[in-house]
Amino acid sequence: MKLDVDVLRYLSKDDFRVLTAVEMGMRNHEIVPTELIDRIASLKHGGTYKVMKNLLKHKLLHHDASKYDGFRLTYLGYDFLAIKTMVNRGVFMAVGRQIGVGKESDIFEVATEDGRVLAMKLHRLGRVSFRAVKSKRDYLKHRSSYNWLYLSRLAALKEFSFMKALEEHGFPVPNAVDCNRHCVIMSLVQGYPLVQVKQLSNLEMVFETIIGLVVRLAEHGLIHCDFNEFNIMIDDDEKVTMIDFPQMVSVSHRNAQMYFDRDVECIFKFFRKRFNISFEGSTDDIEGSEVDIDENGRPCFSSVAKNVGFLDKELAASGFTRKEDEDIKKFIEDGTDSDAHSGDEGNEILENVSNFEGASIRDIDSLHLHKQDGMCEIEETQENSEACGSCESETQNEIDKEEDSHNGIENDELSKRLYKQRRRAVAAANGGRKKTHASRNSYKDKGGRSSHSSKIQKQLSIW
Repeated sequence: MKLDVDVLRYLSKDDFRVLTAVEMGMRNHEIVPTELIDRIASLKHGGTYKVMKNLLKHKLLHHDASKYDGFRLTYLGYDFLAIKTMVNRGVFMAVGRQIGVGKESDIFEVATEDGRVLAMKLHRLGRVSFRAVKSKRDYLKHRSSYNWLYLSRLAALKEFSFMKALEEHGFPVPNAVDCNRHCVIMSLVQGYPLVQVKQLSNLEMVFETIIGLVVRLAEHGLIHCDFNEFNIMIDDDEKVTMIDFPQMVSVSHRNAQMYFDRDVECIFKFFRKRFNISFEGSTDDIEGSEVDIDENGRPCFSSVAKNVGFLDKELAASGFTRKEDEDIKKFIEDGTDSDAHSGDEGNEILENVSNFEGASIRDIDSLHLHKQDGMCEIEETQENSEACGSCESETQNEIDKEEDSHNGIENDELSKRLYKQRRRAVAAANGGRKKTHASRNSYKDKGGRSSHSSKIQKQLSIW
């Protein structure tokens, strides 16, 4: 859908209020009912239906009356909400031409009040060209249901956080400025995609720099997963900048080695086809890292030292498990703390054991009372006493001795008499006959031979 910001000039506060009401209603509705939009918007002078008709004309809303009368936001309406918020914040004042189109996003130029040009990336998940988001991206995590606007917002938030963290650790990435909904504002890279470059003066240096970025990311605990000639920018001075980060995963991901090898192979394949470069000894010395090279000249994922940083932990990248989180905490914390508190922990354990023994001894009297009350309660208390475990065997032996001394053989006879009395009371309450409760799934006679014979018997008894 084409972004026409001219319409934005003529939208009133009521229009944006209704758009926001539809956005709020879409948190738990696929199609927001018209009455709910009216209640959420709460326009002072009414006219919600007239506003929705105007928004529908500009394709900011989509009307659906298949099940009930309702509306949902379109990507254009979501764009207007994000742009309006950015303008109110003073991030930029004007929207320019479109400079890039991808399977998941559109890129536009925007200008600040002082004339500086930035890049605006609008995530648009759900296009026909890329709808396998659930299997190829980790935006959903544990969720089973989703809508495309919400997934686009998650992708933008993830890309903004990765860009911020990588910039702080010295990686060549654009400067992250701001983020709202599915919109990310970043600095405009003055360069060209590597796929458009036909020749390079320092070919080997650029190649080693790009491979070094893949290894550096792995050393910091991350894998790009889409590191190819379309996501690498290069300027006139042959300075490399990498872009596009929503799909990044942790080195602890179960397919981490496959993703790492795929990123490396994409670079090797492009340089071999475009520049006809031979790779014999070209990656023997990767700048700033010590990594083994396999027989094909590719860096080995298993030899990458993944202890430079824990960006996957800080950013909660996909594949980082709870067990690895605990291992990192143990690695960071000093072992002296656990030694200092070991004495206190031992005292607490002793106190817990003594409390447990006291509680079990106090339960002896209640055990006798339950035995006098009835057979069912005797069985429950016996199960609870058996659940104490072998570690309390001495206490259990004392309980058994006291039971034998107090009750003896008379307990069995008493329990049998009580059980018989209980059965008699239940039978008397039921009127002396057993009640049969038919199941809903019981077989119903369809009028066969048995039903015919029963009818004949009834007729004979009447005669």
